[in-house]
Amino acid sequence: MKKTIKTKIILFKLFIFVNFCFISLNIFSQSVSGNLILSKNDSIKLFGFNGFQNYIIDKSIIDENGDFLLKYSNNDIGMGFLKASDNKAYFIILSGEDIEISGELLANIETVKTLKGAENQLFEQYSSEHPRREQALSALDYLNKIYNLDTLFSIHETARQGIENEIKRIKDEDSLFLANLPKNSYISYYLPLRKILSSVSTIAQYRSEEIPASIDFFRNIDYTDLRLHKSGLQADLIESHFWLIENSGKQLDSVYIEMNKSIDILIENLLADEKKLNEIFEHLFNFLEKRSLFKSSEYLALKLLNEQSCTVDMDFASQLENYRAMKTGNIAADFNFEKDVIANGYEKTNLPKKLSEIKAKYTVVVFGASWCAHCPQELAKLTNLYKKLNAQSIEIVFVSLDQDEEKFKSLAKVFPFISICDYQKWDSPVVKAYHVFATPSMYLLDNKREILLRPNSAEHLEAWVDWYLVQGNLSR
Repeated sequence: MKKTIKTKIILFKLFIFVNFCFISLNIFSQSVSGNLILSKNDSIKLFGFNGFQNYIIDKSIIDENGDFLLKYSNNDIGMGFLKASDNKAYFIILSGEDIEISGELLANIETVKTLKGAENQLFEQYSSEHPRREQALSALDYLNKIYNLDTLFSIHETARQGIENEIKRIKDEDSLFLANLPKNSYISYYLPLRKILSSVSTIAQYRSEEIPASIDFFRNIDYTDLRLHKSGLQADLIESHFWLIENSGKQLDSVYIEMNKSIDILIENLLADEKKLNEIFEHLFNFLEKRSLFKSSEYLALKLLNEQSCTVDMDFASQLENYRAMKTGNIAADFNFEKDVIANGYEKTNLPKKLSEIKAKYTVVVFGASWCAHCPQELAKLTNLYKKLNAQSIEIVFVSLDQDEEKFKSLAKVFPFISICDYQKWDSPVVKAYHVFATPSMYLLDNKREILLRPNSAEHLEAWVDWYLVQGNLSR
């Protein structure tokens, strides 16, 4: 009886061990190997992508002969890249096949060749050929315009037709390469995305007739597709999509209409995946803000906040709420000048005690802090602009988010405008009333505290002043 139990225990342990080995082999069943002859004894890492982030799949040491071996699993299928200590990324397709490369250094990409891995060999070929085709197309497009528009050349029909035929041949050759890629392979999904990204600036500058089709291409991308999540292209695709609309040659009002249409399509696509929706729209929102495309960032914010079919992450929702509460045309909250107040341009007897007591026609409320990387520079620019702004009856109120009294006073002592601080940072009632989520933040108000503008910089504010006040284009 005891022997039987002991035998069963041994068999059970053996079963567990075999299964563990099987699982381990299944988890890391594909390899990336190679020889980098000038990277002996160097470290090497294999990275993969998850959305906007990358992660380490495996790492190793290149041996004294320059050989290395790394493993990846089915969970890593998508795009990846190798990095050695020179920190140069060498991109590869983790398609489920074993990959072998050979070269000198990853940094010397022209020396690195793919010895094994069919998809990676195709990727290497297209990565070499496509940029050369694009370069030739740019030159031929330039010539084509000359031979069509300049009377000195347009009479040469044979040359003109030859240029057009060569343009068509190059485009057909590129399209045929993509069409002949193995069906359902990762490379057949990835390369068309990579192609549109590499062509966007050329299309905007030289091939404007392709803009509508390119925008449609971006709009038809399925952002819930796991293959895209593993591609490392999400950020580039979003930014290129909206950059192309911005640079499509249309009037700004039409640009906003097209951007908002794209936002609607994206929301509809992503409603079924709230995690991706939050990640992608937070990136897009920040991109629109960075490029001062405020009408579309406001549209995005209000659209998401009013969308009943999805849940927006708390932090992102707070960022978006700023637009609903503080959009142009709304009335900003009044607030008292409490705790520490520095006002070098005022006598104590004339110092306003709250925002609504300021006598100027306009007030710029600025939120910032000494610990904010960009705030001191932006506040210095506002200081230099102060005389010009004051001449147009514009006052500035700086609300500091500092918590250290000495740092606040050191920062604000040179400013000619009113500076206040209650040392409560993000918990300050004023900060909460204005839904501030980042510094620096600015609001231009009229004497009724109606929000006229959300300047993204001192230059943006000055441009508004020059156009509406100095040149008299304000129709209020």
